[in-house]
Amino acid sequence: MSKLLPGTRALRTFEAAARHLNFTRAADELGLTPAAVSHQIKEMEDQLDLVLFIRTSRTIRLTEAGNVMFEASIDALDLLNRAVSRARKVTRGTALLKVTLDAQFATKWLMRRVDDFRQQKPGIELRFDITYDVRDFDLDDVDVGIRFGTGKYPGLSAHRLFENIIVPVCSPALLASGPPLKEPRDLFNHTLAHIEWSRQGVTWPNWRMWMQAAGVEDFDDSRTVVFRSSTDATQAALDGNAVALADFAMVASDLSQGRLVRPFQLGIKVAPDFAYFLVYPQAVKDDARIIAFREWLLDEVAKTPT
Repeated sequence: MSKLLPGTRALRTFEAAARHLNFTRAADELGLTPAAVSHQIKEMEDQLDLVLFIRTSRTIRLTEAGNVMFEASIDALDLLNRAVSRARKVTRGTALLKVTLDAQFATKWLMRRVDDFRQQKPGIELRFDITYDVRDFDLDDVDVGIRFGTGKYPGLSAHRLFENIIVPVCSPALLASGPPLKEPRDLFNHTLAHIEWSRQGVTWPNWRMWMQAAGVEDFDDSRTVVFRSSTDATQAALDGNAVALADFAMVASDLSQGRLVRPFQLGIKVAPDFAYFLVYPQAVKDDARIIAFREWLLDEVAKTPT
């Protein structure tokens, strides 16, 4: 029977074609030509002695047999991907711990402290997956993650790290040589940077929200610059190009070392349900590497000014 089953490459091609119902879009996703996709599908149909697609001059659609094979291919590829992930984790042994996290947390907080972990735990090698994508612990080759969200992740242990307080920051040079910043309305004379982010009805604090909290009702946000990431907004402040709204925990080191200053002390809290969380599968909560990283991380969080 095994000789009658298509190989993994053919299954991936078929799954993409069936999902898109378009050979050209499937080809773009797989890095193939449409002709190569069509050829692989025809080979699979000949091998199985089944018609999987009904083709017209402009469209394709799945046959009844094609629908059955599409559902089976999704399950089969998912099972194989999960097995590969587990196999990789087993193969690389117990000394390596892979952490997935976003660029903001990595550059502004964790990387400045990671040497301390390596000194305390020389037997554990840390590797990082820097991405804003949410990784799947069953599918991706990662062990623990740091996520921004509500902490409600089925099957995962979640440890709250920071209360997010958003504060205005700028470079000392801008504060010393630019238009004075003595009251909130003086910010009208500066370029103001922030990010746009909303999820589940919660909006990340922006300059309009900060101005309202400061009692400024006639704020015109046409002078604001909107960045996609907090890292970019903070960098604009570090470069002296703007006054930015930043997460206090992420800029605490820059503030303590004088690279940034707070022209005003007013801060706005993000909705209390949202925060950074350390997460990992409950099934591996007794893993010695995860325990060591968790204890170290929570201890470092406790040392971070709030």
